[in-house]
Amino acid sequence: MRVALFLTCVNDTLYPETGRAVVKLLTRLGVEVDFPMAQTCCGQAHYNTGYRHETEPLARHFSDVFGAYEAIVTPSGSCGAMVRELYPRLAERARAEGRGDTLTAALASVIPKTYELTEFLVDVVGVTDVGAYYPHKVTYHPTCHGLRSLGLGERPRRLLAAVRGLELVELPGAEECCGFGGTFAVKNADVSAAMGTDKVRNAESTGAQVLCAADNSCLMHLGGTMTRLGSVMRPVHIAEILASTEEEPAV
Repeated sequence: MRVALFLTCVNDTLYPETGRAVVKLLTRLGVEVDFPMAQTCCGQAHYNTGYRHETEPLARHFSDVFGAYEAIVTPSGSCGAMVRELYPRLAERARAEGRGDTLTAALASVIPKTYELTEFLVDVVGVTDVGAYYPHKVTYHPTCHGLRSLGLGERPRRLLAAVRGLELVELPGAEECCGFGGTFAVKNADVSAAMGTDKVRNAESTGAQVLCAADNSCLMHLGGTMTRLGSVMRPVHIAEILASTEEEPAV
């Protein structure tokens, strides 16, 4: 199977190791991975801030870049949700404004075959045991877009539970938002910081060494909160855990 890695802006800029982990993991499972160099922002930040018309060229470009692939895999629940949940709304609003169905037609080739990493592994590749080894105590935070928009459910936990050496402990208040929310963290900084503190304190109560999630934007927020609180816990993307083996262990 030949798939395209949609890395996303945050990962490309700040967390390239997550992209490398995805390639390592999928290649180990026999999946051929391409990285289209023409990929850009999916438009999530623009759309969420109210710049809907400015989002449309980015959505069309996404379709041009990724449309020919069998599947599009992203290590980001929020950007995956942008394509799957909000691209259809974007196209429908364009049609309602009398601008025809061209955007709907352009996006039809990418919406149904865009997958967040864990759902691609479980639903498409058909695996939960990916041959990983990660000898640490881990708690998992289900981020809002993955939980509520994509409906990832137990997929990430099933993958983590199959990792050799990993002790998975339940996170109290797991389904509560961490407080990041993109521009929410900027516009409502005090509320965002308080929510992040609650999430980190809950994670610390588990005794876990690692707080894991499937979205680096939330982990960035929580990692900053950990630093301010002096926590010894580390934020780690699930891709890096699943890519880790005894021969090539993650830190």
